[in-house]
Amino acid sequence: MEKPVTGRRIWISLASLAALLWCAAPSFGAGDDAKEILRHALRANARDRELERSYTYVERDEFRTLDGSGGVKHRESSTWEVVPLREGAQFRRLTLRDDKPLSPKEERKQADARRKQEAARQKRETQRANETPEQRQKRLDAKEAARQREQREIDGVVDGLDARLVGEEPVDGIPAWVIEAAPHPGYKFQSNDIARFLGKMKGRVWIVKEQYRPVKIEAETIDNISFGVVLARLNKGMHMHVEYAYVNNEVWLPKRMTFSASARIALFKGLHVEGESAFRDYRKFSVDSRVVPSQ
Repeated sequence: MEKPVTGRRIWISLASLAALLWCAAPSFGAGDDAKEILRHALRANARDRELERSYTYVERDEFRTLDGSGGVKHRESSTWEVVPLREGAQFRRLTLRDDKPLSPKEERKQADARRKQEAARQKRETQRANETPEQRQKRLDAKEAARQREQREIDGVVDGLDARLVGEEPVDGIPAWVIEAAPHPGYKFQSNDIARFLGKMKGRVWIVKEQYRPVKIEAETIDNISFGVVLARLNKGMHMHVEYAYVNNEVWLPKRMTFSASARIALFKGLHVEGESAFRDYRKFSVDSRVVPSQ
């Protein structure tokens, strides 16, 4: 297994964590305490998820492995065009590797991936079109049950946090609360993916007042975190920074995410790694559009 591949897996997991923190909430009064502000700001909101799926954008991911003195031993980057599809799916097309055009072999691989994803999408649409009313209701009930389960998991994590309002600071000119949060000593977090990450992190969250949206996050792990299909571990002391931009006067979308960490992957000795994802060129997009495979 190549180290760059394992590094990307670490970053994918971190990006997933950041996605959990990107959500909205209803309005609350000024008297609400920091924990309740944080709780409602971390709850998923159906309207925002719909808005997220209506945007296409460009994402550039960079991953670096470092030597013992902090010098860069290896650097790689990937640039993607991300297009939303129906049912919340996304099509990710690799456009640049290390900021250079793809090789003919990689272009063919991308074309094959487009064809496969389009075929899978058409198959799903056919299955949905032939659903009985009972099958459709069963699918929708399962989706709602999953949403409620995720919300309970997030609420369970917040129950175990000590949170305090430490001040106010504008983000992009918009007033925001600054909240510090850390796990309460001795609290037993549930055994789920959300608790596995958030239950071992402390940090600051900037939440805009008017919309109750987390728009900036600075976090640090206070314990080791194991995860993934391979024996992988992020060591205590990982740092993560997340920023969001207010797009089209309607929604906050990811702008930049960075992390630095030491990790152990399978049989590899400890790795010192850092990474960055940057997001740009957000544009409204119709999810009814199709991804047309290359010939």
